[in-house]
Amino acid sequence: MRDPYQVLGVAKSADEKEIKSAFRKLAKKYHPDQNSGDPKAKEKFAEAGQAYEIIGDKDKRRRFDAGEIGPDGAERGFEGFGGDNPFGGGRGPAGGGGFSGAEDILSQMFGGGFRSAGGGMGGDPFGGDPRRQARQARPPKGADRQVNLTVSLQQLSQGKAPVRLGPDRTVNITIPKDASDGQTIRLKGQGGEGPGGRGDALVTLTLAQSAVIDGARFTREGSNLRVHVPVPLKTAVLGGKARVPLLKSAVSLNVPAWSTSGTILRVRGKGLPGADGSGDVLAVLAIELPEEKDEALIALLTGKAEHAA
Repeated sequence: MRDPYQVLGVAKSADEKEIKSAFRKLAKKYHPDQNSGDPKAKEKFAEAGQAYEIIGDKDKRRRFDAGEIGPDGAERGFEGFGGDNPFGGGRGPAGGGGFSGAEDILSQMFGGGFRSAGGGMGGDPFGGDPRRQARQARPPKGADRQVNLTVSLQQLSQGKAPVRLGPDRTVNITIPKDASDGQTIRLKGQGGEGPGGRGDALVTLTLAQSAVIDGARFTREGSNLRVHVPVPLKTAVLGGKARVPLLKSAVSLNVPAWSTSGTILRVRGKGLPGADGSGDVLAVLAIELPEEKDEALIALLTGKAEHAA
């Protein structure tokens, strides 16, 4: 094994981020699946992985820099025996951790596919550890299922909504309090079947902006709900009570005397769930004239007008 710093092309003073970035570049460049016609690519790929396992691990890097272990991870003094204790202890590379650190990065870069990178090239691209080869042999999972879901105001209020995942399968999902249009929720194991198990379902949300409930139209404004509330002229002038509908019920609010159309009465905490708590219902007053012509009201207004003149 060459010096791991030289293999990755970094200085001994390089930080963890630089080392990780260098490994990612080499892994991408020499991945066997990308270089099927280059037999040396597999060797360089494995060499980069071994180098990262030494200086990408904080403890192993410290021990390597201190001269306690060699570039292959073996204790100093046993390199000539291939990393095995000549006295029968079977002591191998320090830490015994294999290539888990490099595998984590490769999984992020290539997904599970990197594990079969050695297929057709002699097995494990990192050098033949039987346990790693068993992990590499994992069959792929099924395909992910793409699902679009429109969430009503009532469902937003409840924080749950049913989603259909097949002809005979419907599940309830939890809607996040800070859900937004286009947000995707992953349901593990709810996708297509595969040799390695089910894939996932990816549910993309579309949030309803309005709804008519109990004859009243609610309009969503973030976590608040706006609704227009009709108020008789007499109540608007003299004050009184007004019924304000909510998503699940209704409340009675006091209307101040001499209220005008557009006056907003706020019902706190009865809106939609939000990241900072539930929103409010904004009841917008709409003053209504009597359905029948009110001669007394006309006479009153006419008399007042003549008196004022």
